[in-house]
Amino acid sequence: MNLRRLFAIVLKELRQMRRDRVTLAMIVGIPVMQLVLFGYAINLNLRGLDAGIADQANTAASRAAVMDMVATGVIAPAAEADTPQQLMEMLRRGEISVGVVVPPDFERRVSEGREAVQVLVDGSDTVVQSAAIQLAQLPLQGAAAGGGRPPQAGSGQIAVVAFYNPERRSAVNIVPGLIGVILTMTMVLFTGVAIVRERERGNMELLIATPVSRSELMVGKVLPYAAIGLVQTTVILLLGLWLFQVPVLGSVLHVYLAAVLLILANLTLGLLISTRAQSQFQAMQMTFFVFLPSILLSGFMFPFAGMPRVVQWFAEALPLTHFLRLIRGIMLRGASLWELWPEVLALLAFTAVMMTLAILRFRKRLD
Repeated sequence: MNLRRLFAIVLKELRQMRRDRVTLAMIVGIPVMQLVLFGYAINLNLRGLDAGIADQANTAASRAAVMDMVATGVIAPAAEADTPQQLMEMLRRGEISVGVVVPPDFERRVSEGREAVQVLVDGSDTVVQSAAIQLAQLPLQGAAAGGGRPPQAGSGQIAVVAFYNPERRSAVNIVPGLIGVILTMTMVLFTGVAIVRERERGNMELLIATPVSRSELMVGKVLPYAAIGLVQTTVILLLGLWLFQVPVLGSVLHVYLAAVLLILANLTLGLLISTRAQSQFQAMQMTFFVFLPSILLSGFMFPFAGMPRVVQWFAEALPLTHFLRLIRGIMLRGASLWELWPEVLALLAFTAVMMTLAILRFRKRLD
């Protein structure tokens, strides 16, 4: 082995990496991104869960009990209701994660040592369910008014009732999310290399010479992969039902409509990447930068409520974040697509912006 020739090859590779901005970004960006995401943004100790309060007693003691629960930091009041039924509707629509019900005879129940407060929890997220259980250990200070014995912590006066996944099976929470994760990984990657592959094979010049418009070319690139995405959705749904008995409480049609929204959002994002990448390898590198934040910040692996506010703002820009709210709401809580309209609008807006940018970027590269 000639050390001089070996050194020349090493020098050539270093110079080539220096010219490849995407590779340089990955060398520094990947460790920085993982350090920030895992060390700062990821938090399993949930605080500030959105809670709805139905204080039917509306006395000084009941208000003090609610304030004690809020003081734990586990919940944060986000809505008020008159009845438990209203709280259940809020839970089903995903507006709150926890509902607190204080019955009209609150003080008598406390003085008798009976169940005095009921906490309704969206059990479709097992981490949220575990956090809410901490409230059951809170002692209620209200027995003195009724002349009874003050209850001790954990005496069962605060009952936590989990809906949609009372058995706390992880598969019920994970399988619907896997639809989004798999569609994000495959759809962005497929279209991320679409235009680059045409350029590398020499087909781009032929496409430019045809009467096909740029918009028609971009949309035509998207539609075949959309059908593939629906096939993947069907496979996951069937396997989830067969292997893990994951329910579909809502409309199957709405499940597919939600999947179509995510598929289109990811495909247009992939097209934008494809117009920016110089090679298929670069396209795959850029796809990784999209996939890693999506899987870590969307709420699939780690609870969204445990992330800092700034990170939550960033996560709102990711299609997977909105899809997870849609698919879990439809499959696990039986909500309709129209009840979750903010997430629908977010995905439609993302698709429109990404498609517009991809078409504009594609035009500039052809000039």
